[in-house]
Formats: sequence, C-alpha cells, structure tokens
Amino acid sequence: MGKLSGKRVVVTGGGQGLGLATVRGLIQEGCDLAIHYNTSRGGAEELVLAAQKNKLRAQAFQSDLTDERSVQAFVQSAADYLGGIDVLINNAGDLVGRRQLAEINLDFWDKVMSINLTSMMLVTRECVPHLAKNSGSSIVNLASLAGRKGGHAGSLSYSTAKGATLTWTRSLASELAPQGIRVNAVAPGLILGTRFHQTHTTNESADRTVEGIPLGRPGHPDDVARPVIFLASEFDGFITGATLDINGGVYCA
Repeated sequence: MGKLSGKRVVVTGGGQGLGLATVRGLIQEGCDLAIHYNTSRGGAEELVLAAQKNKLRAQAFQSDLTDERSVQAFVQSAADYLGGIDVLINNAGDLVGRRQLAEINLDFWDKVMSINLTSMMLVTRECVPHLAKNSGSSIVNLASLAGRKGGHAGSLSYSTAKGATLTWTRSLASELAPQGIRVNAVAPGLILGTRFHQTHTTNESADRTVEGIPLGRPGHPDDVARPVIFLASEFDGFITGATLDINGGVYCA
C-alpha cells in the first residue's frame, strides 16, 4: 500500500491461517511486527525470520489471550519491543466445535465467547493507550460471514460471537474516533487452506458451499489479508466503523 512502511503492528493469532497470510503481507509493506501465537510457535518464528531477512524488526510472543494477566504482559512486552503500537489486527479466534443448542453447556458457551470476544476486548483495551499516542492509528477486527448469516449447522455460539464482533467494531469506532483511532472489520466467507476449515469443514460441505458462491470459487487467505492491510493503511483515512464482506458474493450488505 505504500503507507504502512515503518508502522509498528501487533497481530494476534499470527502463526497460522489468516493471521499468517496477513503478517506475510505486512512484511511486504515494510512493517515492524509483534506476532502473537498461542500454540502455533513454528509458524510465528518462521515469520520472524522472514521479516528479519527483509531488515525489519519482528518478534514472536506467546500468550493465552483469555487470561487477563497474560494479555497485559504480552501487550506491554510488544509495545516495549516495538517502541509503541500503530496498528492492531485482532485476528485470533476459533469455532472450537460444532454444537447445536441442545448440546451447548455453559463451559462450551463461555469458552467460545472467551476465545472470540473476551480476548479481543482484553487485547484492544491494553493496546488503545499506545495507539492513542500516534496519528493515523487503526484497528482491524476479524469477523465472519457467520456473523452475518448465522453460519452452518452447529455454529450457533461462534456465529453469535462473530455477530457481536460486528457490533463491537461499530461501537468502538465511535468511541475511539475522538482519539483519531479508526476501527474496521472484515467478514470472510469460505476461505480454504486454513486450519480453521481443515478442522471444522468437511470436503462435502465445502463443495456445497462453493456451489452457492457467485464467483464460483472458495477464498484464499490472501483474499482476506489484502483487505485487512488496506483497512490498516492510511489510504482509508475516512473509513471507520465499516465491515468489508469477503465472500465471493454470497452476502451483499
């Protein structure tokens, strides 16, 4: 994009999937990076090496984002390493498992909400004081087509969390606008080639979904990474509170 070179970026869940693709794109843009991971250490460390080969600063940070103290330590360490924070990409999240209403107990419900919502709140809360010190700061949240349409069978909890992410984005954009911080989101549809869909989507289900996509193909992680990077950049300085739908035409707001 040409406007992110030298920016200090925190990416959660950056060791695999959409986060990994986004970090690769941010390396191409010349960003310094704090790459969070929970279990995907190998992917995060490979990205660190890739950034360093491009003479960029990058470090991987392990953290359980559902634990408040862990988040506080992670964000402070990231800010100290980078010398500040200009951009936050809230990518971490998971469906956890497919359960219909009768199968949902409180432990499962709380786990899904904690992974997808509480983690985002905690990381954002800790990052905002750093973001507010700079001009042109931005936050990009990863929502989902499931938050728009309700998702496939068994994704009730996840869809609810991602629907809340859309509302969180609009509300936070209004709250942080006086501080000059933009807040936007992307809502991907079927994006194959990620651990998420390898875990939670069968080949048969993916084939049926592709049949209903107007563009006639599933998405690729780079199809999401590019819009995330666009929203993070300064080219969209008058866009805040928006969600970009990335689904091949399945849902058009």
